[in-house]
Amino acid sequence: MAAERGGSSFDESRPDGKGLLVDQSSWGQDKPENLLPRQNKSKSEITDMVRSSTITVSDKAHILSMQKFGLRDTIVKSHLMQKEEDYTYIQNFRFFVGTYNVNGQSPKECLQPWLSHGIQAPDVYCVGFQELDLSKEAFFFHDTPKEEEWFKAVSEGLHPDAKYAKVKLIRLVGIMLLLYVKQEHAAYISEVEAETVGTGIMGRMGNKGGVAIRFQFHNTSICVVNSHLAAHTEEYERRNQDYKDICSRMQFRQVDPSLPPLTISKHDVILWLGDLNYRIEELDVEKVKKLIEEKAFQTLYANDQLRAQVAAKAVFEGFNEGELTFQPTYKYDTGSDDWDTSDKCRAPAWCDRVLWKGKNITQLSYQSHMALKTSDHKPVSSVFDIGVRVVNEELYRKTLEEIVRSLDKMENDSIPSVSLSKREFCFQNVKYMQLQIESFTIRNGQVPCQFEFINKPDEESYCKQWLSANPSRGFLLPDSAIEIELELFVNKTTATKLNSGEDKIEDILVLHLDRGKDYFLSVSGNYLPSCFGSPIHTLCYMKEPILDLPLESIRELTLMQLQTEDDGSQLERPMDIPKELLMMVDYLYRNAIQQEDLFQQPGLRLEFEHIRDCLDTGMIDTLSASNHSIAEALLLFLESLPEPVICYSVYHNCLECSGNLTASKQVIATLPACHRNVFIYLMAFLQELLKNSAKNHLDGNILASIFGSLLLRNPAGHQKLEVAEKKKAQEFIHQFLCNSP
Repeated sequence: MAAERGGSSFDESRPDGKGLLVDQSSWGQDKPENLLPRQNKSKSEITDMVRSSTITVSDKAHILSMQKFGLRDTIVKSHLMQKEEDYTYIQNFRFFVGTYNVNGQSPKECLQPWLSHGIQAPDVYCVGFQELDLSKEAFFFHDTPKEEEWFKAVSEGLHPDAKYAKVKLIRLVGIMLLLYVKQEHAAYISEVEAETVGTGIMGRMGNKGGVAIRFQFHNTSICVVNSHLAAHTEEYERRNQDYKDICSRMQFRQVDPSLPPLTISKHDVILWLGDLNYRIEELDVEKVKKLIEEKAFQTLYANDQLRAQVAAKAVFEGFNEGELTFQPTYKYDTGSDDWDTSDKCRAPAWCDRVLWKGKNITQLSYQSHMALKTSDHKPVSSVFDIGVRVVNEELYRKTLEEIVRSLDKMENDSIPSVSLSKREFCFQNVKYMQLQIESFTIRNGQVPCQFEFINKPDEESYCKQWLSANPSRGFLLPDSAIEIELELFVNKTTATKLNSGEDKIEDILVLHLDRGKDYFLSVSGNYLPSCFGSPIHTLCYMKEPILDLPLESIRELTLMQLQTEDDGSQLERPMDIPKELLMMVDYLYRNAIQQEDLFQQPGLRLEFEHIRDCLDTGMIDTLSASNHSIAEALLLFLESLPEPVICYSVYHNCLECSGNLTASKQVIATLPACHRNVFIYLMAFLQELLKNSAKNHLDGNILASIFGSLLLRNPAGHQKLEVAEKKKAQEFIHQFLCNSP
């Protein structure tokens, strides 16, 4: 059912974690006077919905939901939101939040001791899993029978004293989140959206990342996030980066598709659960176990990485977590309550956590459940009373009528007018995949105003691809102001034309006021060319670092046509392979040939920027980065090539002859010399890695899947590939890993 969705790739992501700045609830119908009280769903409708376990999205549950974006409606909506306390009251509902890393196992025992034993029947269930399926098939092709098995086990483990409707299920590889509500609340759930963010290698592999469901419950917006962050004790910075990536990249579409998407932070209540993987530092394994035996959890907690990172404001700023009065939930021998006795003898840690953010939230319990022994983790639960805003229909009607009456008094011909704090923006020394932000303020006059950046004539978007305005549209009440951020981010889609000079950091933005005038904003800057986004043959002709070359030389080389064979027209013979590729592969060959999880664990973003600068300036002697960062930089380099290593022209030939090594070699032989050399060089390096598989735990299938999607890219662009097509690309590369090319 719900497989991988919304996992945009690393180089599309924003590393700052900033959300949008305008109110982004759903806007309304043509006549706000029609915003009359809802009618509840009939009992038979709800019963059918519960029985069939369909997604329950009520178009009447949120009284302010409206379908169109009109100025009058927007004014009414804004006033209604300001006066919300006049027509709503707080009512408590009980939420069960549970997380369980199941270590790839199928359900072997009843889940009631975790989900429903010893508690009142909750109004809402939020149940999250990690490592649902550890097989390579689930990782690369996203299908797994475990989804149905665990869904069934959860449904059977819910509280027997109530009937529940499944609202939504979302899964990314092994990270799954389920949302259920009592059947009597189904009519008050609306605007249900679910999204996923992969934070594994290159920011898109779904072995790590997060899934989230957002919804409106009565008049309160709620977002539930289930995440599985980077593993290993020393990798807390990668966990921090995963958290920030999930926050910045998790975006939910709105009822009105013309509105900017909602981010996690734009909700009244946020519940965050999962295997966050933060460990206990500074204490050896035996000391940790001794403190657990003594139940000295406070002493242990003083050394908890998550506590330290929250205190340093590196993650989960503004979130709360209950006191840890239960022993660490990781790592046990499967089927027992014994600590890990494997060779690695992992130190116990509170990997599995539940945090929350928002008002009117009371935590009633926070505990682990030792009775369950299926996994090497123990499940964790937290029960909350959450105050939700419920509408008083009569007071709502009165408030609406007052707003409409006062609105009628406003003169329709009032012309909106704003002032801008800045109209010219200059971005200096823009680099590949390095976000730059310039901001300005729109200050409104005395008339409510709706603003939007609009397309210039004959252009498909309001700005160039490397630029975006955040927010790009919005609404301002009289005497109010809003900050707009102009974000500049060059990725693989835009780098090549900036390298060649076909595009420049130049643009004009048109800010349009509804019923008002247009304002023009000027954007300029300079781009520092990079080997990332440069063609292979171009780099082979660049004997010097790209930043040491005159811009005109870079332009000529980047625009140079790819020749199948060297026709002798060039003055100098090119290098066999790009020196930048050589530097990265050589570094990995010397330092990472036995590195565990190579090409499967992401690097650090700051280290990527350092690697890029070393390659672009030729200062390879100063290169200092982790093996994982270099490996990810290599993959990003291959992905950024405008023409892949295996040229687009032979893509379909490769798929047709996958499984036939002789035919496959003949296709490779037709590649231009520089592309052919790179392919042979990479295959030789990957074969060396496989010779060390006892140490690095890599196998041919893993490498073929990762490199298959980079070396063999569909000419049609970023359309979602069929599983069969992915498997053929994997098979094509795999045969070369097992045989010399």
